[in-house]
Amino acid sequence: MKDFKKKISILTVIFSMMVLAACGSSESSDGGPELKKEGEFNFIVSGEFPPFSSVDKNGELTGYDVAVGKAIADELGLKAVPEKFKFHGAVSAIKADRFDAAVASHTITEDRKQAVNFSEPYYYSGPVIFTRPDSDIKTKEDLKGKEVAVSKGSTYEKSAQDFTDQIKNYDSDATALRALSEGKHDAVITDAITGKQAIEKGFKIVEKEQLGTSEQAIAVKKEDKELLKAINKALKKLKDSGELKKLSEKYVGADITKKPE
Repeated sequence: MKDFKKKISILTVIFSMMVLAACGSSESSDGGPELKKEGEFNFIVSGEFPPFSSVDKNGELTGYDVAVGKAIADELGLKAVPEKFKFHGAVSAIKADRFDAAVASHTITEDRKQAVNFSEPYYYSGPVIFTRPDSDIKTKEDLKGKEVAVSKGSTYEKSAQDFTDQIKNYDSDATALRALSEGKHDAVITDAITGKQAIEKGFKIVEKEQLGTSEQAIAVKKEDKELLKAINKALKKLKDSGELKKLSEKYVGADITKKPE
């Protein structure tokens, strides 16, 4: 009887270990990607970066990033669940396993790659200097000694540091551009497309000089290797079918899905 109880205890311990191992795996029981909630693709966007993500008059998230996240969910046979989240905390939130992914226009950088894994790029852009029409800033060299605004947590702060030590951080690019239009600082460094849309909305700013090209990709927790594979597979299908290009043209007004030559 004692031997039987001992065997039962051993089997219980082994079973518990197997359950714990399964819970710690980056794959679901069927070999697919593990998700925060079964059947859902829970991804975050900034919600403050038009035309990539913003909140419409009905309180719904919209924009290119949102549409790409939803298209990926469709390809994976999942329900899309986009959520608004401050951009400067997005990478940390993914690293902490709070969401499945960030579809938030993150530029791939070596620093960010230490914290999360990135998908293949889903669009290409680049930082641009924006000033007011009456500004004496003509080129990047003219930024010396000037106050330059950037969005908090973006790669644009590093770009600004190459030219000035007077840098002002805002929660979003849109608020930085609005403040520039109102005369609150000398220049803003932000994404070319976002700046152009601000001009179209009537902001009193002008585009001055592009500072390079960047690759934007989807951020995934490092352990979620199967999810990363699935996202890359979905992106390839969306590119090959032309759907990614259509979404880009719909929300941005141009095809930004091809790498510039």
